[in-house]
Amino acid sequence: MIPTTTTPPRTARRSSTAVGDTAALVGRSLRRTTRELDTLLLSVLLPVLLMLLFVGVFGGAIDPDGDYVTYVVPGVILLCSGYGAAQTAVGVAGDMTGGIVTRLRTMPVPAGAVLTGHVVASLARNAVATAAVVGVALLLGFEAAAGPREWLAAAGVLALFVLAMTWLSVAVGLLARSTEAASGFTFLVLFLPYLSSAFVPVDTLPAALRGLATHQPVTPVIETLRGLLTDGSTSTWPAALLWSTGLLLIGFVASLALFRRR
Repeated sequence: MIPTTTTPPRTARRSSTAVGDTAALVGRSLRRTTRELDTLLLSVLLPVLLMLLFVGVFGGAIDPDGDYVTYVVPGVILLCSGYGAAQTAVGVAGDMTGGIVTRLRTMPVPAGAVLTGHVVASLARNAVATAAVVGVALLLGFEAAAGPREWLAAAGVLALFVLAMTWLSVAVGLLARSTEAASGFTFLVLFLPYLSSAFVPVDTLPAALRGLATHQPVTPVIETLRGLLTDGSTSTWPAALLWSTGLLLIGFVASLALFRRR
């Protein structure tokens, strides 16, 4: 009796190939992150330097009791994460204008694999930057009253926000016609926390800015992180999750539509 060999179903082969191609492009984006030292160092060092500036130079004037570091850490973490996520726009714009996407379109590679690579690299890059910021904050005297459950919840809220900002950055990178144009989005995200409760309470802002600072996505996310890490209050988490989820859906749908069009 002649033995027969069975071949795996075509659907299974395609799924296996798709997973392998996506993993390869994720690895490419991660290696690219480690090789672009200027971007990596800026994503990590800039928030740390800003925290040292605010705590060491302005902290005594804002809070003479010396507790300003506990107040400002959630804001610096979000500034760090938002800026790191916005850097994705530059990477996507570089791929779209550099020819690699055109080459991938001629190959049996999943259409969204290159975008997935950028998103995973952004999450990894922001995890490293956030760990560095928290480590420096603890050295400066940051006193967190959070337990393991609160730290885990804060990490989840932050990850959802980073994911939302990353997909928005992907959409911006697909819209931009050059890396220089895409980099403008990073400055917008960098300065958005200044018009929030990141560094000073909202009620201390001028009346003209108070409404903007209260009803923008950064403030409820910051207040949720601050509550989880300090006093345990979570009254702002519905607004934080609503903003992050809404921005995530907008960025994801817009990215897929723009990628198909281009």
